[in-house]
Amino acid sequence: MIRVSGIKIPIDQDISQLPKLLAKKLRVSPRDIVDYQIFKQSVDARRKDMIYFVYTVDVQLKNELSVLRKFAHKKDQDISLTPKFTYEYVPTGTQLLAHRPVIVGTGPAGLFAGLILARMGYQPLLLERGADVDTRTKIVDRFWQTGELDPECNVQFGEGGAGTFSDGKLTTQIRDNRCRKVLEELIAAGAPREILYSYKPHIGTDKLRTVVKTLRLTITKLGGEIRFNSKVTDIIIANGKIAGVKINDDIVVSTQVVVLAIGHSARDTFAMLFRKGVKMIPKPFSIGVRIEHPQDLINRAQYKQFARYPQLGPADYRLVYHSSTGRSAYTFCMCPGGYVIAAASEHGGIVTNGMSRYARDASNANSALLVGVGPKDYGADHPLAGVEFQRTWERKAFELGGANYNAPAQLVGDFLTDRPSKKLGSVTPTYRKGVTLAELKHCLPHYVIHTLREAIPALDRKLKGFALPDAVLTGVETRSSSPVRIIRNENYEANIPGLYPAGEGAGYAGGIMSSAVDGIRVAEAIARRYAPFSGTA
Repeated sequence: MIRVSGIKIPIDQDISQLPKLLAKKLRVSPRDIVDYQIFKQSVDARRKDMIYFVYTVDVQLKNELSVLRKFAHKKDQDISLTPKFTYEYVPTGTQLLAHRPVIVGTGPAGLFAGLILARMGYQPLLLERGADVDTRTKIVDRFWQTGELDPECNVQFGEGGAGTFSDGKLTTQIRDNRCRKVLEELIAAGAPREILYSYKPHIGTDKLRTVVKTLRLTITKLGGEIRFNSKVTDIIIANGKIAGVKINDDIVVSTQVVVLAIGHSARDTFAMLFRKGVKMIPKPFSIGVRIEHPQDLINRAQYKQFARYPQLGPADYRLVYHSSTGRSAYTFCMCPGGYVIAAASEHGGIVTNGMSRYARDASNANSALLVGVGPKDYGADHPLAGVEFQRTWERKAFELGGANYNAPAQLVGDFLTDRPSKKLGSVTPTYRKGVTLAELKHCLPHYVIHTLREAIPALDRKLKGFALPDAVLTGVETRSSSPVRIIRNENYEANIPGLYPAGEGAGYAGGIMSSAVDGIRVAEAIARRYAPFSGTA
């Protein structure tokens, strides 16, 4: 196929023009186009009078060689032979496995480590402390309605990991060919095909639930197994190496290989691993609030007169502010047309996050508004000091909200002028099970409050309306990333041979895509060493 770049279509025109524009660029008849696939879509909003979609397209022609010869001497950077991409499974090792590999956790890292190993014949066993996605959804919904929290199955724990209750964003800053493999597997599992090329790829929480279920079924059809409500409460070490895991303080599973894909909120597991001598260090992360605006305000601020065009979808943003104090504030995990959700995983703590459905059709936009913190802020040198730092502020938010899982909230105008909010304004908060108006300075460190008060007016100069007085700040967001990094070597092993930390919880990823890619890397490391499992699972 031939790759053609730089095809521009104004947003007021239809994508059905694409074959005609391709033919014109390639100087062929439209009848010469056998097939085409969009490789990448982006947006060009540099002109004030029009916004364009810009496409890179792979085209199959009746006579590709003659067309390539035609452009060979013209140095046309927009026309080239399509690079071939096929994910190549690594050559397998020779060391024998007496037992199948065990993967702890079914978030993106665990699922993709399991999928790759299953496709290569290793018959992995995946252990998930929470429930399957359908049962989990009912448990989470009950928590949102009543405040009845299940600490083993919630927004953080269960099939699909924390990403199951999110926007399902697939943007990433890593450059790795495995990203394409992840996208292809997600599409095969039911994700929308446009995630392959979209400039803002996302699945949405509603579709993501079906996708993770399909990935599970694929793994089991390939010889793997997934057990739910199966919390790993201990690792078994013999002769300095991994020998097995204990499930629910009762069941022992023997294995030479354990993949730790435990997610960023598995605090009890971190503590168990520390007691067993697994090396780990505290890691920087960020804390702050969720900020909610009317989605229409964000659309108008970003798209100006083009906000009425549905092709553009609901607008998003990414903003950063650097304070003279050395702190920085930034927006993170922005959810257009979404909801602020209750994401606690421990009794007596408030945790917020953002979630959108695929359509992104809710009235409000929300984003985390965070300030970076690091080990010097944690008040101790212990590897798990960041965990206790998170707990401190989550518990303060719980008390401030009324000790019933209502979240503390404050209007932006009142927050900036350091006064309590008396009543809500034009923005209705989306957090279930409800908010309690409070002063957020009582549930966040003073330096975070100071930085946010500096940042909001500055960010308003970048995005008009960001400092809307009626916008709602809901606290607290503390789980932006893992507060811990589990040390691993160049072969992806921890200091205990056979133990493979992976994904966001281990401190090596941030988000669905990078976590899934890290899971694949760990699976490859295991496959290079061991032969596929040939015993009885």
